[in-house]
Amino acid sequence: MRAERLNAMEQYILGKETVSLEELSTQFSVSMNTIRRDVMELLSRGNIRKVYGGVSSTLINRPVGFSVRAQKNSRAKQIIGRLASQLVSDGASIFLDSGSTTPYILQHIGEKNGVTVITHSLTALYAASSLSNLNIIALGGIYAPATSSFTGISTLDALSRLSIQTIFISATGVSIENGLTNSTYLEAEIKRSVVQRGNRVVLMADQSKFGHSAVISFCPFEQLYAIVTDCLPSEPYLEAIDRYGIRLICPGHESD
Repeated sequence: MRAERLNAMEQYILGKETVSLEELSTQFSVSMNTIRRDVMELLSRGNIRKVYGGVSSTLINRPVGFSVRAQKNSRAKQIIGRLASQLVSDGASIFLDSGSTTPYILQHIGEKNGVTVITHSLTALYAASSLSNLNIIALGGIYAPATSSFTGISTLDALSRLSIQTIFISATGVSIENGLTNSTYLEAEIKRSVVQRGNRVVLMADQSKFGHSAVISFCPFEQLYAIVTDCLPSEPYLEAIDRYGIRLICPGHESD
């Protein structure tokens, strides 16, 4: 019970960025003494720090706004979306995360039969809503404008009840050492939770993401089932892809 409260409290603080102790006491319906003990435990995790009258997030890396990210490398994202659609068959259940690349797959699966799309991305939900052949499951939560998505405990809870065949995921950074990384705590928690639920984790990322790392790791490189990208990765990545048996799909190249 306390462990669940601590995790929920940490996510609440990181989502709000700065919170008073009184607000935490009210939000979680516990005494101020309990809040002080909980905060001492959370401080040891390193993601929050004490400020006057409360606590604040230490994760100062802010994601680029979604509207800006959505406009970057649009041609590469079109290519990636088309190629990724090859991994979706009739009757499949797929998860689309809140990245700016994953919704591009929807343009190419609208004519497939019985595909169920599961997502917490408002952008993906809007795009999927115009495709009558798709079944859509929306994961609720608190709306986060920075990622155009819904996040929180309720999102994770809804996700835990679903069976998903193929997970299409994006990342702020991709490296062999740190795997897939993200700069938004709550979003990274959703990504981490969903990649633990399936064997077919598919990375959709253009080459600008490779060789970079953000602050939060959520998926080891070797856990990937496939990588869909816009051009052939550099030699170190090709060696790692071969070593871990990852399927590579990019223009002019596809490995099984």
